[in-house]
Amino acid sequence: MRVLLLADIHGNRAALEAIREPHDLCLVLGDLVDYGPEPGACVDWVKRHAHACVRGNHDHGVAQDVEVQGVGGFRFLTACTRPFSVAALNPCQRRFLADLPTSRMVNVEGRRFLLVHATPRDPMDEYAPADPAFWAPRLAGLGADFVCVGHTHQPYSLDVNGTTVINPGSVGLPRDGDPRAGYAVLTVTEAGVQVELKRIEYPADQTVRALFASAIDPTAKQTLADLYQGGPNVSRWTGRSGGAPVPATAAG
Repeated sequence: MRVLLLADIHGNRAALEAIREPHDLCLVLGDLVDYGPEPGACVDWVKRHAHACVRGNHDHGVAQDVEVQGVGGFRFLTACTRPFSVAALNPCQRRFLADLPTSRMVNVEGRRFLLVHATPRDPMDEYAPADPAFWAPRLAGLGADFVCVGHTHQPYSLDVNGTTVINPGSVGLPRDGDPRAGYAVLTVTEAGVQVELKRIEYPADQTVRALFASAIDPTAKQTLADLYQGGPNVSRWTGRSGGAPVPATAAG
């Protein structure tokens, strides 16, 4: 069985629709909205295609119309795009986000996959690096073979005391210096599970055109356009210029 694992779509329809991997099951790890210019289309895609989806912090914020204030970093981008995201969704789409569970256990070919947006300890907000020492106490007693997470926008696969932690990276707004859409494909057989962390080019110009046609703050538009297209702001905003990533904030 092939499982398509997606996270952090963030209103980027063009990136989402570029992922056309053959799969038997689609699992989504939250943050369908904010930042990007087409949140409604992304919510509808997930409603049609996902076998299971969990709620991210941005899904919760848009569903509840949580006001965000910030003058820098991704919190600034959240503050600028949150009113747009709320207004762009119809009541059914916002209800879908509000009804998403914060965690879900899915059985695939006899293996237990726990889905959360951030961590099992704090499902929507805790930032989880690819660090076995960080993960070990958070996995104890879960009874899961795999823990699938998003939130950091940075892909990794990590074995910790017999449990595999998988972060597929971000579909819509990666933070590792590579602007291509990130996702994972899991091939589940009786013999084991093969994890592939994958990237794909997508027509970022479509996202940028939709972005500049929106009512989002002009400064946020330019920053997002640079991030989508791998422009000059990427290293400053992602913390990548050949070095280590800058820790994310709660607006991840």
